Amino acid sequence: MYEEIKVPSLGESITEATIGNWMKQVGDTVNEDEPIVELETDKVAMEVNSPVSGVITEIASQEGDTVEVGATIAKIDISAVATPRPPQPRAAPAPAPAAAAPTADPVATAPAGSPEELSRMSPAVRKLMAEYNLSPGSIKGTGKDGRITKGDVTAAIGAGTAQTLSAPSSAPFGVPQAKREERVPMSRLRKVIAQRLKSAQNTAAMLTTYNEVDMKAVMTTRSQYKELFEKKHNSRLGFMSFFVKAAIMALKEIPAVNAEIEGDEIVYKNYYNIGVAVSAPSGLVVPVVKDADQLSFADTENAIFNYGMKARDGKISLDDMQGGTFTISNGGVFGSLLSSPILNPPQSAILGMHKIQQRPVALNGEVVIRPMMYLALSYDHRIIDGKEAVTFLVRMKECLEDPNRILLDL
Repeated sequence: MYEEIKVPSLGESITEATIGNWMKQVGDTVNEDEPIVELETDKVAMEVNSPVSGVITEIASQEGDTVEVGATIAKIDISAVATPRPPQPRAAPAPAPAAAAPTADPVATAPAGSPEELSRMSPAVRKLMAEYNLSPGSIKGTGKDGRITKGDVTAAIGAGTAQTLSAPSSAPFGVPQAKREERVPMSRLRKVIAQRLKSAQNTAAMLTTYNEVDMKAVMTTRSQYKELFEKKHNSRLGFMSFFVKAAIMALKEIPAVNAEIEGDEIVYKNYYNIGVAVSAPSGLVVPVVKDADQLSFADTENAIFNYGMKARDGKISLDDMQGGTFTISNGGVFGSLLSSPILNPPQSAILGMHKIQQRPVALNGEVVIRPMMYLALSYDHRIIDGKEAVTFLVRMKECLEDPNRILLDL
């Protein structure tokens, strides 16, 4: 008796996906709800779990193939007993000297980055390793026969145990140029990110306004209450919740920043779904904190933390990223001092946070050292005037430099 594995519904307006990585092969045993394949869509990468337990008898689509929603991509025999796949042929090891210790399995001991080890990785894993310039030897594989999976890579990145490869100063003499480069197809998600960003530049009358904020008050409040906050709410008190709350207050005062253009109409949103841009192994994703104005600081922190974990593990869903009205992007976590973020259509504005840096500033006629952060608001000038953009940033600056304004709704 067979169970067909079909491409599931992927959300509104999404009709096809690309096979990213097969986690199981023909002859492998799978358990119910165990992930067997990764699909890449226009918006997110997602895992497809097996609905039954059994043995995979057929794989109809290979990695890189485009498949439509509802298409059969694999079959599972739910009555079969697992039959091990025939062992892969291995090259005979060179004879060792009589006094030498027995050599280990050449597959298991292949040096990091060797052709043998790279050949055991799926294209998706090799691409991810190349993007982060990671050493395979620093990542423990949990797949079949110790193979490194995409989950192993993302877990190692999140835990900070993955080591990067040092770039060679020059290529060895006589090595062909082709060996010094690698060409990999852009993922579907990366293609769509590129298209959307370019479309935003071509469509919107995009402009960026800057300001700076003294973070001392927020840092003092956070330092004073973080232990009590964590003890009561079982959640860390970060900076992002302050920015989300300050942004909501500014959005309420300047509703055009929370609006969007639809045809010849301006749609004003009386709700506040704040997108928080986070970096995932497959690219930048923007999960949305729904109705953020109704959430407490603790609820906001928990929502952002959970999205960060899901992004790290590649488990962000389409529902997580839909319905945003305004986006906050924090380039400061990567050390960015100043940047001009690009709009996240159809939204009309995006706020860029940056690195907190000790700088000399004039305060009450004296030069003092303060923890300063640059803020950048990129906006669609078709709907948001310069005065509104400047006022928005000034309101955020006031709330962050005096957090009591947030609590008192001032």
